[in-house]
Amino acid sequence: MRWKADNYNNLMEQPTLFYAAALVLALAGEGSGLNDILAWLYVAARVVHSLIQALINVVLLRFAVFMVGSLVLLALSIRAALIVFSGT
Repeated sequence: MRWKADNYNNLMEQPTLFYAAALVLALAGEGSGLNDILAWLYVAARVVHSLIQALINVVLLRFAVFMVGSLVLLALSIRAALIVFSGT
């Protein structure tokens, strides 16, 4: 039961940054191509992370998936920031 509670808490940390980046990209008309792929990769990483944590909770595997998702989110956030600050 504790694994599932921890999983719920983890689901509230990074997604707010994802929502902001996705919204910026969508409003800027840049929600396709690589940005679309990165967004779906992040979603997939979060789903896999949740399944690992809720079902088997192998920490090393869970951490690896978490890091992949974090790096994908970092790339997506940088791309959104470049769009905002470049003025295009």
